[in-house]
Amino acid sequence: MRPIQNLRALGFALALGLTVGACGDHGEAKKKDGPAASSQTVTVATATETALPRSVTASGSVSAWEEVPIGAETGGLVATAVLVDEGSYVRQGQPLVQLNTALLSAAVRQQQAAVQTAQANAARDDAALDRAQQLKERGFLSQASLDTALANQRSSQAGVAQARASLAQSQTQLSQATIRAPVSGLIISRSVTRGQIVAAGTELFRMVRDGRLELDAQVPETDLALIRSGMSAAITSDQAGETTGTVRIVTSEVDAETRLGIARIALASNSGLKPGMFASARIDVGSQPGVTVPTAAVLYRDNRAGVFVLQADSTVRFVPTTVINTAADRTAVANVQPGARVVVSGAGFLNEGDRVTVQAAQRPAAPAQQTTAPARK
Repeated sequence: MRPIQNLRALGFALALGLTVGACGDHGEAKKKDGPAASSQTVTVATATETALPRSVTASGSVSAWEEVPIGAETGGLVATAVLVDEGSYVRQGQPLVQLNTALLSAAVRQQQAAVQTAQANAARDDAALDRAQQLKERGFLSQASLDTALANQRSSQAGVAQARASLAQSQTQLSQATIRAPVSGLIISRSVTRGQIVAAGTELFRMVRDGRLELDAQVPETDLALIRSGMSAAITSDQAGETTGTVRIVTSEVDAETRLGIARIALASNSGLKPGMFASARIDVGSQPGVTVPTAAVLYRDNRAGVFVLQADSTVRFVPTTVINTAADRTAVANVQPGARVVVSGAGFLNEGDRVTVQAAQRPAAPAQQTTAPARK
């Protein structure tokens, strides 16, 4: 019995070895002959450099083109009348505040009397000098007496000039009691009330010269060089709606912390904006050269724009970019080199490093040619 059992065990071992060997060979063959990794079919386009209409977006606060403070030149007087209020548009020379003129009017009358006195003294000394000269010619008056008469005449003339200067000063102070607008413009603040004793130099009003407002738009330093004086801008405000403006000046200073410069945009007269309001501007800077790609090629991954660029080994690489401007079916982007091949169709299904197959461009079908049978003779 034992020889028979040994033969059976030997046969089972041989069969098991053949089975294992067959399985091993099948696994190696599977590794060698297995199908290649599949790739997605996409279409690509070439990034080109072209000129596109471009605009720069900025925002800031509305301010006065020129703020003019209005104060009192003559102090210590009571305001008897306030003739304008905030929001009033005034003309140059228009009365704004009237101060009490009782004391100033009395001073003017006093100086007028002093002028008359000085003129009378001057007339007397003129006559005395004339008589002294006649007597001196006849030999009845000494030279010393003539010199005295001449000095008295000159002194009286100086007295007239002094009296007239004092009168002019009093008249000027009287005119200053009526505070007038130095320029035309819009009153934006008032700090004087009727009955107030006004001190010299106290600010009574603040006005916007000619009512002109402007937007102090904060522009990134990278876009500041594109803006020029005279460029048009579209202004938008949540409070006043939309209006237009024109770039008046671009400041030469850039903030070292924020890296922002200021473009001052003169606003239209009927803008409805007020000083201190917040508004945004879209400045038309004209056509600017830039790299453009099809709009469909621009994707957003992790809230950042980018495109898939085709590599030489048929893999794709996601290149983050910044959208500069969009026009029609093409978009201007940054950080993409001209001539780069970007994925258009199928880009939304790709990941970094995926291998793709580029679909060949389809040529339009040639129009069918019509054959005409020869006419029978």
